[in-house]
Amino acid sequence: MFYYLSGTVTHIEPYLAVIDCGGVGYACRTTSYTLSALKKGDKGKLFTHLNVREDAMELYGFATQEELNLFQHLISVSGVGPKSALAVLSDMTPDQLSLAVASGDAKSLRNAPGIGPKVAQRIILELKDKLGTDGLAEGMQEVAAQLRSETTNMSEAVSALCVLGYSQSEAARALAGMAADTPVDELIKHGLKALSGGR
Repeated sequence: MFYYLSGTVTHIEPYLAVIDCGGVGYACRTTSYTLSALKKGDKGKLFTHLNVREDAMELYGFATQEELNLFQHLISVSGVGPKSALAVLSDMTPDQLSLAVASGDAKSLRNAPGIGPKVAQRIILELKDKLGTDGLAEGMQEVAAQLRSETTNMSEAVSALCVLGYSQSEAARALAGMAADTPVDELIKHGLKALSGGR
Protein backbone atom coordinates (compact mmCIF):
# COMPACT_ATOMS: atom_id res chain seq x y z
CA MET A 1 0.00 0.00 0.00
CA PHE A 2 2.76 2.48 0.96
CA TYR A 3 6.17 2.09 -0.72
CA TYR A 4 7.92 4.82 1.25
CA LEU A 5 7.22 7.95 3.30
CA SER A 6 9.16 11.15 2.78
CA GLY A 7 8.70 14.21 4.98
CA THR A 8 9.79 15.94 8.16
CA VAL A 9 10.76 13.84 11.17
CA THR A 10 8.55 15.21 13.97
CA HIS A 11 9.02 12.67 16.75
CA ILE A 12 11.54 9.99 17.71
CA GLU A 13 11.45 7.49 20.57
CA PRO A 14 12.77 3.94 20.97
CA TYR A 15 11.49 1.77 18.11
CA LEU A 16 9.29 4.62 16.74
CA ALA A 17 9.65 7.52 14.31
CA VAL A 18 6.88 9.88 13.18
CA ILE A 19 7.16 11.36 9.67
CA ASP A 20 4.96 14.34 8.74
CA CYS A 21 3.85 13.96 5.12
CA GLY A 22 1.61 16.83 3.98
CA GLY A 23 0.25 17.52 7.46
CA VAL A 24 -0.35 13.86 8.37
CA GLY A 25 1.96 12.26 10.92
CA TYR A 26 2.73 8.61 10.11
CA ALA A 27 3.96 6.58 13.09
CA CYS A 28 6.46 3.98 11.93
CA ARG A 29 7.80 1.20 14.11
CA THR A 30 11.49 0.93 13.34
CA THR A 31 14.97 -0.17 14.41
CA SER A 32 17.72 1.61 16.32
CA TYR A 33 19.79 1.33 13.12
CA THR A 34 17.20 3.41 11.22
CA LEU A 35 16.64 5.82 14.14
CA SER A 36 20.37 6.63 14.14
CA ALA A 37 19.95 7.92 10.56
CA LEU A 38 17.05 10.27 11.47
CA LYS A 39 17.10 13.64 13.20
CA LYS A 40 14.05 15.44 14.58
CA GLY A 41 13.17 18.47 12.44
CA ASP A 42 15.10 17.21 9.38
CA LYS A 43 13.77 15.58 6.24
CA GLY A 44 13.50 11.79 6.43
CA LYS A 45 12.58 8.97 4.11
CA LEU A 46 11.50 5.51 5.25
CA PHE A 47 10.78 2.46 3.11
CA THR A 48 7.65 0.92 4.59
CA HIS A 49 5.86 -2.32 5.32
CA LEU A 50 2.21 -2.30 6.41
CA ASN A 51 1.40 -5.15 8.80
CA VAL A 52 -2.33 -5.91 8.96
CA ARG A 53 -3.81 -8.08 11.70
CA GLU A 54 -7.39 -8.62 12.82
CA ASP A 55 -7.00 -6.18 15.70
CA ALA A 56 -4.44 -3.67 14.36
CA MET A 57 -2.67 -2.09 11.39
CA GLU A 58 0.94 -1.12 12.03
CA LEU A 59 3.37 0.66 9.75
CA TYR A 60 7.06 -0.29 9.84
CA GLY A 61 9.70 1.96 8.29
CA PHE A 62 13.38 1.50 7.40
CA ALA A 63 16.19 3.78 6.26
CA THR A 64 17.21 1.46 3.39
CA GLN A 65 15.53 -0.92 0.99
CA GLU A 66 18.02 -3.59 2.16
CA GLU A 67 16.87 -3.31 5.77
CA LEU A 68 13.20 -3.50 4.68
CA ASN A 69 13.93 -6.64 2.64
CA LEU A 70 15.65 -8.28 5.62
CA PHE A 71 12.67 -7.38 7.85
CA GLN A 72 10.29 -9.01 5.35
CA HIS A 73 12.49 -12.11 5.18
CA LEU A 74 12.60 -12.34 8.98
CA ILE A 75 8.83 -12.09 9.44
CA SER A 76 8.40 -14.85 6.86
CA VAL A 77 10.17 -17.23 9.28
CA SER A 78 7.80 -19.28 11.42
CA GLY A 79 7.84 -17.94 14.99
CA VAL A 80 9.33 -14.53 14.12
CA GLY A 81 6.88 -11.64 14.41
CA PRO A 82 7.45 -7.97 13.59
CA LYS A 83 8.66 -7.13 17.14
CA SER A 84 11.24 -9.92 17.08
CA ALA A 85 12.37 -8.90 13.59
CA LEU A 86 12.86 -5.30 14.81
CA ALA A 87 14.86 -6.61 17.78
CA VAL A 88 17.17 -8.58 15.47
CA LEU A 89 17.67 -5.63 13.11
CA SER A 90 18.28 -3.29 16.07
CA ASP A 91 20.96 -5.62 17.40
CA MET A 92 22.72 -6.26 14.06
CA THR A 93 23.37 -4.24 10.92
CA PRO A 94 22.03 -5.74 7.68
CA ASP A 95 25.58 -6.89 6.79
CA GLN A 96 26.04 -8.55 10.19
CA LEU A 97 22.69 -10.35 9.90
CA SER A 98 23.50 -11.63 6.41
CA LEU A 99 26.89 -12.89 7.61
CA ALA A 100 25.38 -14.53 10.70
CA VAL A 101 22.85 -16.39 8.53
CA ALA A 102 25.46 -17.32 5.88
CA SER A 103 27.90 -18.64 8.51
CA GLY A 104 25.26 -20.38 10.66
CA ASP A 105 26.01 -18.14 13.65
CA ALA A 106 23.02 -18.78 15.95
CA LYS A 107 24.91 -17.29 18.94
CA SER A 108 24.85 -13.77 17.45
CA LEU A 109 21.15 -14.06 16.58
CA ARG A 110 20.33 -15.09 20.15
CA ASN A 111 21.72 -11.75 21.42
CA ALA A 112 18.51 -10.09 20.19
CA PRO A 113 15.72 -9.94 22.83
CA GLY A 114 13.07 -12.60 22.27
CA ILE A 115 15.22 -14.82 20.03
CA GLY A 116 15.86 -18.21 21.61
CA PRO A 117 18.01 -21.09 20.33
CA LYS A 118 15.21 -22.76 18.34
CA VAL A 119 14.11 -19.54 16.63
CA ALA A 120 17.75 -18.62 15.85
CA GLN A 121 18.29 -22.01 14.18
CA ARG A 122 15.00 -21.64 12.26
CA ILE A 123 16.09 -18.19 10.98
CA ILE A 124 19.35 -19.68 9.71
CA LEU A 125 17.66 -22.71 8.17
CA GLU A 126 14.87 -20.78 6.41
CA LEU A 127 16.92 -17.76 5.26
CA LYS A 128 20.25 -19.32 4.29
CA ASP A 129 19.21 -19.88 0.67
CA LYS A 130 17.12 -16.69 0.44
CA LEU A 131 19.77 -14.23 1.63
CA GLY A 132 22.91 -15.69 0.08
CA THR A 133 26.11 -13.67 0.36
CA ASP A 134 25.69 -11.31 -2.61
CA GLY A 135 25.01 -8.29 -0.41
CA LEU A 136 28.15 -8.81 1.67
CA ALA A 137 31.39 -6.94 1.09
CA GLU A 138 33.85 -8.87 -1.07
CA GLY A 139 36.11 -10.00 1.79
CA MET A 140 33.10 -11.16 3.80
CA GLN A 141 31.74 -13.18 0.85
CA GLU A 142 34.99 -15.11 0.69
CA VAL A 143 34.96 -15.84 4.44
CA ALA A 144 31.30 -16.95 4.33
CA ALA A 145 32.12 -19.32 1.44
CA GLN A 146 35.10 -20.72 3.37
CA LEU A 147 32.94 -21.31 6.47
CA ARG A 148 30.60 -23.55 4.51
CA SER A 149 33.47 -26.02 4.11
CA GLU A 150 34.43 -27.67 7.39
CA THR A 151 38.03 -28.43 6.39
CA THR A 152 39.54 -25.10 5.37
CA ASN A 153 42.13 -23.09 7.29
CA MET A 154 39.57 -20.28 7.58
CA SER A 155 36.90 -22.52 9.13
CA GLU A 156 39.47 -23.97 11.58
CA ALA A 157 40.58 -20.47 12.61
CA VAL A 158 36.98 -19.32 13.07
CA SER A 159 36.27 -22.42 15.18
CA ALA A 160 39.31 -21.67 17.36
CA LEU A 161 38.16 -18.07 17.89
CA CYS A 162 34.67 -19.33 18.78
CA VAL A 163 36.20 -21.60 21.45
CA LEU A 164 37.77 -18.44 22.90
CA GLY A 165 34.29 -16.92 23.31
CA TYR A 166 33.78 -14.91 20.12
CA SER A 167 30.73 -15.43 17.93
CA GLN A 168 31.13 -16.94 14.49
CA SER A 169 30.25 -13.70 12.71
CA GLU A 170 32.64 -11.65 14.93
CA ALA A 171 35.42 -14.09 14.07
CA ALA A 172 34.50 -14.05 10.37
CA ARG A 173 34.53 -10.23 10.27
CA ALA A 174 37.96 -10.20 11.96
CA LEU A 175 39.35 -12.53 9.28
CA ALA A 176 37.76 -10.81 6.27
CA GLY A 177 40.37 -9.97 3.64
CA MET A 178 42.84 -12.67 4.71
CA ALA A 179 44.01 -15.16 2.08
CA ALA A 180 42.26 -18.54 2.36
CA ASP A 181 45.58 -20.44 2.29
CA THR A 182 47.09 -18.48 5.21
CA PRO A 183 48.26 -20.92 7.94
CA VAL A 184 45.70 -21.45 10.72
CA ASP A 185 47.98 -20.08 13.49
CA GLU A 186 48.54 -16.84 11.54
CA LEU A 187 44.79 -16.48 10.94
CA ILE A 188 44.13 -16.93 14.66
CA LYS A 189 46.80 -14.36 15.61
CA HIS A 190 45.39 -11.88 13.11
CA GLY A 191 41.84 -12.53 14.31
CA LEU A 192 42.77 -12.01 17.97
CA LYS A 193 44.61 -8.79 17.15
CA ALA A 194 41.62 -7.48 15.16
CA LEU A 195 39.11 -8.50 17.83
CA SER A 196 41.13 -6.80 20.58
CA GLY A 197 41.16 -3.54 18.61
CA GLY A 198 44.78 -3.71 17.55
CA ARG A 199 44.13 -3.72 13.85
